[in-house]
Amino acid sequence: MSAHLGAQLSPWRVLRSAARYVNQFRDRPFVVKLGGELLTVPERRRAIAEQLAVLWSFSIPVVVVHGGGGDLDRLCERLGIAVEKHAGRRQTSEEVLAAAKMSFAGELHTDLLADLRAAGLSVVGLSGVDAGLVDAVRRPPVDMDGETVDFGSVGDIRSLRPAILKQLLAAGHAPVIAPLSGDDQGHVFNTNADTLAAEVAGALGAEKLFYLLEQPGLLADVNDTGSLLTETTPSELQAMIESGAIQGGMLPKAAAVMRALDAGVHRVHLVSGMQPDALLEEVFTNEGSGTMVTGEAPEATEPRTPAATGKVQACVG
Repeated sequence: MSAHLGAQLSPWRVLRSAARYVNQFRDRPFVVKLGGELLTVPERRRAIAEQLAVLWSFSIPVVVVHGGGGDLDRLCERLGIAVEKHAGRRQTSEEVLAAAKMSFAGELHTDLLADLRAAGLSVVGLSGVDAGLVDAVRRPPVDMDGETVDFGSVGDIRSLRPAILKQLLAAGHAPVIAPLSGDDQGHVFNTNADTLAAEVAGALGAEKLFYLLEQPGLLADVNDTGSLLTETTPSELQAMIESGAIQGGMLPKAAAVMRALDAGVHRVHLVSGMQPDALLEEVFTNEGSGTMVTGEAPEATEPRTPAATGKVQACVG
């Protein structure tokens, strides 16, 4: 737990508080998505692995979905491959797809598996191609801002077959999924990792879906870390999209959050992957550390006490 929690509460009160959440979440799967610099900086990757190992030690099943767009961008630059994006989504030429295979299912994937293993998890690495996990179709050209955009070898998910994930979890393993998908004709696609995480969480009936970010959570003002939203709803997310408060790479993430809630995921959390123990604080304290997104129904809300963390309650629209 973070240092400020220890300063506020005695160790026994912290343990009693955590025990309540452990009992609530035991044997209920969590899906955790991470990417960006959280993957490519070894110290941050290992710190996240240690937090996931704590969840695992409390019999909370964990499924990890990773991206790695930054690493792919750097690999493409080294290989002289053009990188193009529209509304936060990558165009994937055949050359970019080859680089994505090298990155997502190669060095990046293996380094994450190694750190999770070192932290004490029994991990099994796979992609959406393995065991027919993700059935996808090549995205058709779409009209965006007055032009037709062909995203190339990008796969839109048609269905997800979670049997292999359930089997691995039942056998005591943590699946770690790279964002590649396929079809029964042998095609491989690059698939948005945020979307994949939402689909995995929905298919497993996950208790929680976490998006680990480089910022503290969802900000009402992207330039002001004090504008952290501790709680929000899909309608408020939609209002932020329409107002332009959410843009770029956060657009597919916001869409994935709403998709996960529609699919029956109980809670979606946007949490810092940079701050020490932020994930554990989000799970095991009422105050949390980031942004909790709940459904619109009144019974879906879990009021927090942000004053205890010094966070600002910002509002939308």
